Amino acid sequence: MTERMITVASVQMASGDWDFQRNMARAERLIREAAAQGANLVLCPELFMMPYFCIDQNARHLELAEPFEGNARIAHFARLAGELGVVLPIGFFERAGNAAYNSLAMADADGTVLGVYRKTHIPDGPGYTEKYYFTPGDTGFKVWTTRFGRIGAAICWDQWYPETARSLALMGAEVLCFPTIIGSEPHSAGMDTAGHWQRTMQGHAAANMVPLVAANRIGQETGLGNGNDRQRGLTTTFYGSSFIADHTGAKVAEANRCDETILLHRFDLDAIRRERQSFGFFRDRRPEMYRTLLTSDGRHARADGGPT
Repeated sequence: MTERMITVASVQMASGDWDFQRNMARAERLIREAAAQGANLVLCPELFMMPYFCIDQNARHLELAEPFEGNARIAHFARLAGELGVVLPIGFFERAGNAAYNSLAMADADGTVLGVYRKTHIPDGPGYTEKYYFTPGDTGFKVWTTRFGRIGAAICWDQWYPETARSLALMGAEVLCFPTIIGSEPHSAGMDTAGHWQRTMQGHAAANMVPLVAANRIGQETGLGNGNDRQRGLTTTFYGSSFIADHTGAKVAEANRCDETILLHRFDLDAIRRERQSFGFFRDRRPEMYRTLLTSDGRHARADGGPT
């Protein structure tokens, strides 16, 4: 029996400093610590280099977006990935012409940037006004062949959709990565989605029999308002709770809600592949029966499976 071992790490951290270099230095320190503990893949939270500016709508924040090509911040972390020999998803705010995206660049363990993924599902609600800033992604879902295996990655709101995880699994992902920003709901002080958030992704891991890594931020951040100095922005407390799930959906490592944390777990990808194949989940799929998934209302589909 062959073995292909991978040690995955989830980094839970705060990124609320408007001095981006401090956020980057904090992330680098934690990535180095994870690598020193044996990590081969290190996942930091969504947009880990900057505060979560989407708490409110302020046109000044649109100036924070930077192109993918020639991006010095991506290059910095790609060099770090090569130095440490780790696979490193790098979240960033991307400018492409007149569009802006919530994006992720994938750096392989030799420092090569393998490509970019643009967040597919864009949320909108009090404290999470992402539709003001981000164009829905046009890259399609992405799975990359890295030194340590086939890695699928999507971003935050993407993780609530079973279609995301299933698409990545069908494309051959051996590990699912979900960098995240999530916490309190400013419109409902009593609402706590942490358990729901975890269980949704545990279900993705179980239904696809693929290990999953989720990394969330911590800390409290207050938006800058809409540009009117007399209006204070909303305040959000990010609830951490980062975790790693195995291929059955069981949590094998979990952080608390408030502390900077590095989680690690080691997986045998070949053993998981053999178990996944023996279950027959993918053998017994009936894609021709799923045409309703290509509709918005669940009814209007053509005979060939496409929407009318």
